[in-house]
Amino acid sequence: MRFIRKAMIGLAAFAALPLAAQGPVPAPAAKTTEAAPAAKPPAAPAALDPKDLEAWMDGYLPYALERGRIPGAVVVVVRGGQVVLEKGYGFSDVAKRAPVLPETTLFRPGSVSKLFTWTAVMQQVEAGKIDLDKDVNAYLDFKIPPYQGKPVTMRNIMTHTAGFQESVRYLISSDPKAVMTLKKQMPLALPDRVFAPGTTPAYSNYATALAGYIVERVSGEDFDDYVDNHIFKPLGMAHSSFRQPLPAGLAPHMAKGYPDVTGKAQPFEIVVPAPAGSLSASGADMAKFMIAHLNDGAGLMKPETAKMMHDFKAPGVGPLNSMALGFYEQWVNGHRAIAHGGDTVWFHSYLWLFPDADTGVFVSMNSAGKDGAAGAVRSALFHKFADRYLPGADKPGQVDAKTAAQHAQMMVGNYISSRGSFTNFMSLFGLLGQTTIGLTGDGKITLPALDGLGAGPRDWVEVEPFVWRDTGTGERLAAEVKDGRVVRWSIDAGSPFMVFEPAPAGVNAAWLNPALIFAFGIIILAALAWPVRALVRRSFKAEFALTGKSLRAYRLSRVFAWLAIGALAGWVGLIAAFSADIGSIGGPLDWLINLLRIVTPLAAFGLLATAGWHLWLGIRDKRRWTMKFGAVLLILAALILVWVTLAFHLYGFGMVY
Repeated sequence: MRFIRKAMIGLAAFAALPLAAQGPVPAPAAKTTEAAPAAKPPAAPAALDPKDLEAWMDGYLPYALERGRIPGAVVVVVRGGQVVLEKGYGFSDVAKRAPVLPETTLFRPGSVSKLFTWTAVMQQVEAGKIDLDKDVNAYLDFKIPPYQGKPVTMRNIMTHTAGFQESVRYLISSDPKAVMTLKKQMPLALPDRVFAPGTTPAYSNYATALAGYIVERVSGEDFDDYVDNHIFKPLGMAHSSFRQPLPAGLAPHMAKGYPDVTGKAQPFEIVVPAPAGSLSASGADMAKFMIAHLNDGAGLMKPETAKMMHDFKAPGVGPLNSMALGFYEQWVNGHRAIAHGGDTVWFHSYLWLFPDADTGVFVSMNSAGKDGAAGAVRSALFHKFADRYLPGADKPGQVDAKTAAQHAQMMVGNYISSRGSFTNFMSLFGLLGQTTIGLTGDGKITLPALDGLGAGPRDWVEVEPFVWRDTGTGERLAAEVKDGRVVRWSIDAGSPFMVFEPAPAGVNAAWLNPALIFAFGIIILAALAWPVRALVRRSFKAEFALTGKSLRAYRLSRVFAWLAIGALAGWVGLIAAFSADIGSIGGPLDWLINLLRIVTPLAAFGLLATAGWHLWLGIRDKRRWTMKFGAVLLILAALILVWVTLAFHLYGFGMVY
């Protein structure tokens, strides 16, 4: 699913205000430069025929895969109801040197799977069994509580505005035993809602799985059976399945996933919320699915149902891309694509449909490659394909230099993602992943966290007030401004389902991360000084100046300092385990999670109390200033630790996260 590990550990994502306030707030008219570049006429498109396309793809993809250390990929392009190109590159199994066969080799499209779930939903809408704007509790056997008095609707779910926070416990695993029925999973994994429905794009795998469960309940068919009977069979998709593990007849065709081309093959991934990402499919089968949607849903739904799905446009941030029903927009060269990306840990995919050109493109790779190269490969594929076969005119416009500099300065700061955890310990990962906007030497905005997601460095030029355009890709970044302050922003690639909002002062990593470094520096020094001073005293046979209560307070403060160090080591270990294997946080490390949520508040409050006691006794007994100063520093460190414990919910026993 989209951005699985990096989305939780420092991934760029995006944030929240009511839809009624979306779009940049009117500002004083900014003058555009008189020397704004003239529009370039569109280049003549190359002929999208098999010969030209294969030659172009052969010139791009093999080198891109080799450069990115990606073992293999499948690419499919369709147009006018026909397949223009289906081709495999590299290896589906490196050890066996098995090639990628587009007709039969299965890839894991990750969240591209959601398009099949949304298709199933729309079939049930067409059948009159689902109302897009009805409280989904009407279809469930458990209750989703209202948030700010408002229920969740299927339209909210299909536009990622149901308001759920991120949920990773029941997400992905390499253990086949992780598979569970939707009936069991949906009430068990229900995450908190943190945004009012319809107000804030916030990507949710849970919500998609919930939609699949609703399809299951209203249709009377198991979700896997439903997709088999109503999507795969009508389209002749014989090499596709949502089932986990794979059926015996398909398992031998499954491509292996890899860290990179030199790494070991990894086990088949279990996507626990199956409707959100468990599809395995061949390139040829994905071609059939694309052709059906481009042909007004032929074989799947009525043309008017497909039009309802494809043409819907949810409100968004300014002029940026927004959600259709289940698909999200991706504009390029004046062409509107409806699309979906998908990432499991090992597979990385994207599907684009260009309705105005009756053209579809699908790519899937079986590794993220070196430094996450798969993201750059598919981004470049999208833009370069469009530049060659679907060119369009550049739009002129540029804000004057003085205004651009002022607006860029307003954007500087740390931001948090709307796709994240806010009410449990996983919010700590959000602290590690805050996105920073800074300035380049010439005063333009820069987003270091996003540079790795494109094929090259970004060059953001403000083309209208609070709308920037990357000169390399044409992608836009836009901000909403209210009362002279940036309240949220996003970029075209993610704006349909994620936004950024300024990090609140209390949890802003700009000061909190340095403060944590300071705090643990003091705590570690205090903890180490205890045994070191004892050894020095023993060597010189000197007596310690403290006795009685003062000695007990000193010793207890050091005990809690060591406990705080132990808690820090535990959290670092948990983050490392999660980074290496996201499935480890879904059960195998429950003991560590629970232990840390006991030890952390105990260490924080214990250190604060004992350091405060030690300072009070030092003042009462008129100890040396150095001892009192050390106690003050330890109290400050403890206060920071207490704040982080409370602000990031590093306590409690809840197991939905």
